[in-house]
Order: sequence, then C-alpha cells, then structure tokens
Amino acid sequence: MPSREEITRHHDAPSDDDVWVRGRPDPEPIHVVDHDPEWAVWFFQVAALVRSALGDRVKDIEHVGSTAVLGLPAKPIIDVDLTVDDPADEDSYVPDLEERGFVLTVREPLWHEHRLLTLVSPAANLHVFGPDCPELVRHRMFRDHLASHPEDLALYRDAKLAAAAATTEEGGIVMDYNRRKEPVIRRIYDRIFAEHGLL
Repeated sequence: MPSREEITRHHDAPSDDDVWVRGRPDPEPIHVVDHDPEWAVWFFQVAALVRSALGDRVKDIEHVGSTAVLGLPAKPIIDVDLTVDDPADEDSYVPDLEERGFVLTVREPLWHEHRLLTLVSPAANLHVFGPDCPELVRHRMFRDHLASHPEDLALYRDAKLAAAAATTEEGGIVMDYNRRKEPVIRRIYDRIFAEHGLL
C-alpha cells in the first residue's frame, strides 16, 4: 500500500516532447459529451480484450476517469487502469496488446513508469502502472468521491467544459486540456484527502 505522502503528492508532468512515443499529436477539437451508459459496456469490452491478451499478467484492471462516473460529461474515450508487475518491462506486455490493436503512445518513466496505450474501438486510453502505485489509489478515490459528492461533480463538470472550449479555440491537444483542469482537480483531491484523514 502506498504511503500517505505518496498518495497526497501532486505530480507535475514533464514537457510534452518528453513523453510522446510516436511524436506529438496534431491539435484536434476536444469533445466533451453527456454521460452515456454504453461507456460501462465499452469498459467490459476493453477489459476482456486486455485479459485475452495478457492472461494472468493482469494484476488488476479498473474503469476510472470521467466515463466511470454516472452523470458526468466526458470525452467518449474510456480510461482504464491496468496493473502489471513492471510497466517498464514493455516486452512483457506491449507486443501482446499491440496484437489486439492497442498502440503505445506515451512513456513516462519519471511518473511511476506510466505507459499509455490507446485503442480506436472501443475508444480507450489504457494506463499501465505497477503494483502499489499511488496513482491507482488516487484515481479510484477521485472516481468514487465524484459519484457521491454532487457539488464536486458539478464543479469538475464545469471545469471540463470550460477547458475543452478553451483548448479547442486555441488549437491545443489533450494535455493542454488536462492542464487547464488541473487546479480544480487538485482542489477536489485535497478535499478528498482531508475527508479521509490523509491531510
């Protein structure tokens, strides 16, 4: 289990050029749409695909992010946390996932050895972390908090819509969208941590 300090520590991402495996993506509009119950079905499809590729190398797999929160608008892309023994050991899982259509897109060795693989259909971002990674805990706490705190769900919804509009207008990419949401995300996280006695 990660320590209290690890769970409550916020992460400052490196510059974009440091993480893209296949080059920085071209700008495209950020579409945030109303919640779709079909997203839960998409998650089970992605999870089944991952399990068919990796078998018992899957230590855990979870639906996280906005598409996992009923009533929260989101980009129609499923965020999935996959836990493997060692995300830095790409040869142990990436080739098998690529055979199922996933594409290694982001490599962040300085952030818990995070790897991001994308899938076109159903549209998904597969976030790969190692066991006991604090980000796994943070993602689940954030998801569960929004599901039970409508005032923070509304705050985050408004931040997402504003960030999507501003990023699209300025011709940014999804990381720009994420940075615009970050102050609100951190404010909500700090409330979560305080509520759980971690701060």
